[in-house]
Amino acid sequence: MANRLADATSPYLRQHADNPVDWWQWGPEAFEEARRRDVPVLISIGYAACHWCHVMAHESFEHEGVAAVVNEACVPIKVDREERPDIDAVYMTATQAMTGQGGWPMTVFATPDGEPFFCGTYFPRPNFVRLVQSVAEAWRDNREAVLKQSSAVVEAIARASGMGLPTGPMTAQVLDSAAASLSREYDERYGGFGDAPKFPPHMNLLFLLRHHQRTDSERSLEMVRGTCEAMARGGIYDQLGGGFARYSVDRTWTVPHFEKMLYDNALLLRAYAHLWRLTGDELALRVARETADFLLGSMRTGEGGFASALDADTDGVEGLTYVWTPAGLAEVLGDDDAAWAARVFNVTEEGTFEHGTSVLQLPVDPEDGERLERVKALLLDARAGRPQPDRDDKVVASWNGLVVTALVEYLAIAGERESNALALEAAMVQAGNVLVDHIVDGRLRRVSLGGVVGEPMGVLEDYGAVAEAFCALHQYCGEGRWLELAGQLLDHALEHFADSSGGFYDTADYAERLVTRPSDPTDNATPSGLSALLAALTAYSALTGDKRYRDTAELALTKVAALAAQHARFAGYSCATGEALLSGPYEIAIAGPVGEAEPMIEAAWRAAPPGAVIVAGEPDAPGVPLLVGRPALSGKPTAYVCRGFVCDAPVTTVDELVAKLS
Repeated sequence: MANRLADATSPYLRQHADNPVDWWQWGPEAFEEARRRDVPVLISIGYAACHWCHVMAHESFEHEGVAAVVNEACVPIKVDREERPDIDAVYMTATQAMTGQGGWPMTVFATPDGEPFFCGTYFPRPNFVRLVQSVAEAWRDNREAVLKQSSAVVEAIARASGMGLPTGPMTAQVLDSAAASLSREYDERYGGFGDAPKFPPHMNLLFLLRHHQRTDSERSLEMVRGTCEAMARGGIYDQLGGGFARYSVDRTWTVPHFEKMLYDNALLLRAYAHLWRLTGDELALRVARETADFLLGSMRTGEGGFASALDADTDGVEGLTYVWTPAGLAEVLGDDDAAWAARVFNVTEEGTFEHGTSVLQLPVDPEDGERLERVKALLLDARAGRPQPDRDDKVVASWNGLVVTALVEYLAIAGERESNALALEAAMVQAGNVLVDHIVDGRLRRVSLGGVVGEPMGVLEDYGAVAEAFCALHQYCGEGRWLELAGQLLDHALEHFADSSGGFYDTADYAERLVTRPSDPTDNATPSGLSALLAALTAYSALTGDKRYRDTAELALTKVAALAAQHARFAGYSCATGEALLSGPYEIAIAGPVGEAEPMIEAAWRAAPPGAVIVAGEPDAPGVPLLVGRPALSGKPTAYVCRGFVCDAPVTTVDELVAKLS
């Protein structure tokens, strides 16, 4: 018999609908049941593509004996971290405070008021059973100590929410210090930052590219190029189908954790597109193109949004769809091509993954490019006949916003070299319209599934990322409605998420009250709510000429400047906005018939300084503030270049425009 998760909007929750564990969805009813029974709650947090979440589910949650222990000892609540990042943030802070680390699956025991007193992550079945029994015993026999522990944890996460960092302006010196900090942590041999496991540092790559533009720092560019090439040639990148896995379990980018997350691929698409823009690196352009094609071909939902993730597992086996052996290559390609492919893709008898299998890598480009493309096509076709990983089809507002922004920038920068440009443009606009559907009664909802918008309210990162996407669509399409929508979202965020000191909470003042109100400025897998909002405020201010939004962004940046200087790896998106504000950002308006202005538009995007906004259209086009009062001189397309609301004389040639932007 299905439990209470069968009707959930979250695919992750639905994965557990047939568990013998008597799961509840998060809500007041579950906590009231815990009070009625006088038992603690078990809060189990994960997500659909998580390998170790699946392992714990198979070992424990699908086991009748374990379920009997859990159901008797507590009220179990299952939470999708992607649907409810506010809940995840609170209990992740508690888990890190208690254990020194965090991750998923997250396993939290809490009082019927939601106050955590024991936290952990993955537990093998015997350990988990003993843990549940110990928690039940402590709740029954040592209640006072449990409640004292829960109060201490709540106090700790409340303190952590404020971060305790000093405030100060995001100056050039701070950003230079951030780049220097990244330089010290850079892996000179394999690229990236730190040791294993290695996550794609997409937000830091975007920051370093902008820092290079401002300072002409070859070191910043070197770190981006080294990291992007290492990832693109490693197993973390799908050498056949395009797109990046979530992270590498090793320092060398060889063996990935096979789940593919929407947000990683959106942010990496931006990084590779801008790397090509600044360097002409053909590998970067190829990876950007293949990543865009992956998003279009593998991640779009029937309603036009983009799905959240592809699973790490296939039929319960991690990586089953993707790995190869020499014999498997020969079966598809024949002996000669298989031997060649094994050398090219580093497929060995010993293997680089489990059970003698290998993850495809491409250490160098072979001389015979035509043969490579033919072999890749044959292997991809054969792979399509294998069992495929499940897809989490829920549409997350902020992640779709990241995709829309990435597609706008990629198409504006390299669209004329993209054979699929029209399809990508249509997908980009349709995804924007799906995001409009997420706005219900003036408030942004976080998720939808199958076209049905869910109940969870948007958090700050949703408002920031979607507003930034609407600003990007305004630039690409020249339509005023996108800018108007961005302004509505930003005004709502300023009214309902702001604190009293110039910072922002991650949840609205009307959101469900948790044991603490999260407010974390640090970037993690995705931009923090604060850094996403900062990017949108900066773009919107430049597009409208309204300095109030810039002032708000500059004040909020003071909350993260110390973090940027001390721990730059966790402030990349905010640092990228800091670079945009130092640069201006430039406001570029091109007045005249768009068809005739194409060379000038293309040049503007290619030469754009950090964070520049670019619009093009007929003079005084409705809903486009940057085109108001700006005629096309002598009937020619005319570029108006402003910086910090101060404008230069207009120009009418591409060379003059590029000179101003240089």
